[in-house]
Amino acid sequence: MEKENNTVEIMKSWKLDRSWTLFLDRDGVINRRKIGGYISMIDEFEFLPDVLNAFSLISPLFKKIIVVTNQQGIGKGLITEQTVHQIHDYMIDAISNSKGRIDRVYFSPYLASKNHVSRKPNTGMAVQAANDFPEITFKKSIMVGDSRSDMQFARTLNIKAVFIGNPEENNISDNDFDICFPSFYEFAKEIYNIFVIQ
Repeated sequence: MEKENNTVEIMKSWKLDRSWTLFLDRDGVINRRKIGGYISMIDEFEFLPDVLNAFSLISPLFKKIIVVTNQQGIGKGLITEQTVHQIHDYMIDAISNSKGRIDRVYFSPYLASKNHVSRKPNTGMAVQAANDFPEITFKKSIMVGDSRSDMQFARTLNIKAVFIGNPEENNISDNDFDICFPSFYEFAKEIYNIFVIQ
């Protein structure tokens, strides 16, 4: 892929500074996905390799770090909102203890069939974040995700789109994202290097 060869140049062209916002998907970016199911308890929440290191690298570089995650297991009655909050508290505490941070987590509990405004690829969670944090500007934001809906979410908002994983395996075309990395950690290292060089 031509984009892979130009990743650093593309990122430099964004003219990043510490006023930017980082939006992150959760499952598949921060923690390991539960294949065929939903993370329904803290014991099932497993950070992906080097994710805690990634947060320690990038946390000083962004004004806001926001997680936006679809959690339709709530709508299916498989998990309660209270449990999701407990899982997120655990996630935030672990990241904080590793010298990283998350400023806010937004989740959509609705079924995909409802097409609720808050459920990605719809943009409700980002709009809510911008209402809660007026310093957020979408033209100075990045979305990191591992699904087509994450990339559509970014494109609709004119946010820089970073795909995590193998685009070909996920039937994601080059036009769906700006750059891709095999993991959030690899993305964080590159962002950190760009800030150090600038």
